[in-house]
Amino acid sequence: MGWGASIARAGSRDTFANSSRGPAGAVRFGVGARAWQNADMADLAARLADYIARQMPHARDVSVRDLDRIFGGASRETSRFVLAWREDGEPRERRLILRRDPPGSLIETDRKIEFAAYRAFHGTAVPVPEALWLEEDAGPLDFPFFVMAEIPGLEASPQALFAPPYAAHLDAIAAQKWKILGEIAKADPEALGLVGTMPPVEPERAWRRELDHWEGVLREDAQEPQPVIEAVIRRLRRSPPPPPERLHVVHGDYRTGNFLFDAEGRIHAILDWEMAHLGDPLEDLAWGMNPIWHWGQGVDRVGGLATRADAIAWWEASSGLRADPDALHWWELFSCVKGQGIWVSGAAEYSDGKNQDPILGMSSWMMGNAQDRAALQLLGRLS
Repeated sequence: MGWGASIARAGSRDTFANSSRGPAGAVRFGVGARAWQNADMADLAARLADYIARQMPHARDVSVRDLDRIFGGASRETSRFVLAWREDGEPRERRLILRRDPPGSLIETDRKIEFAAYRAFHGTAVPVPEALWLEEDAGPLDFPFFVMAEIPGLEASPQALFAPPYAAHLDAIAAQKWKILGEIAKADPEALGLVGTMPPVEPERAWRRELDHWEGVLREDAQEPQPVIEAVIRRLRRSPPPPPERLHVVHGDYRTGNFLFDAEGRIHAILDWEMAHLGDPLEDLAWGMNPIWHWGQGVDRVGGLATRADAIAWWEASSGLRADPDALHWWELFSCVKGQGIWVSGAAEYSDGKNQDPILGMSSWMMGNAQDRAALQLLGRLS
């Protein structure tokens, strides 16, 4: 589930059930909208079933039903569906997720890397859904895509997290969240087979690559001046952080809202690996503590879940690494540059009509000011 769906709860997609995109790319509202949507989804379901049938030569009578779009993803169109087939004369079913490249995306990502990350971590101490098929050819479904398992009956929404029955387990969820992030930092990317799939970088250049990238996004997509973030960029370039001792897997969007949990307080899956890369593990730790992800729980509850001291202690104990305070502060300021890059990119895509998901449009508009305030707070310019 992308950040937009975290901001506007996944269940709120019904608000937009009467909108759809016609053949010219225009969003349609009103009486005919549902017919357009149903026709498009029925065609997509049939083509998806044909594709999966070719991947399962021992299956018979393969069909896809209940294909349902999950709105709000930042880089992929996400839909859930039920796959039905017969094998050895027996009927079988499985709930799956389709992640398809959209016509326009807020962040440019490599689907091969996301798919490889799911494959690499499946069955390890880092819980993730099983990744099944990756298709680079746009032919079968108009855009490249991949399919992975759905883990049903779980919740991802931060708004749900802070309400019963989940709120009773916040301490347990918090400890798991930061310990799992430590497991990601501890993992050996070469042993996981991710070296070569993820672009290499020298440890001493990891910070520069990320800052150059997100500064470039801001330069290209900002529709108005960004004085606060420009000041942050100047400060970051004046005082770069020390390099990590080695390269680590960086999830890239590790935060409250990107994991699945149950009513007993157990985390079952880490989602949304579309920005995964090799780099400094403090980038992930800092991103998860960015004030925009406090979800209204107060500045002393990072990610809305734990004190800063507890989060860092759990991460350090799990990863075996030390979070140098000065280096961590650098990456926290960087997270504001990265965040604002995402928000201005989303606003540009929506304004240009390349991505017409209303949740993404609203989220980009709302979060830009919040990101500036977070940056000022970290700079000590806002109490």
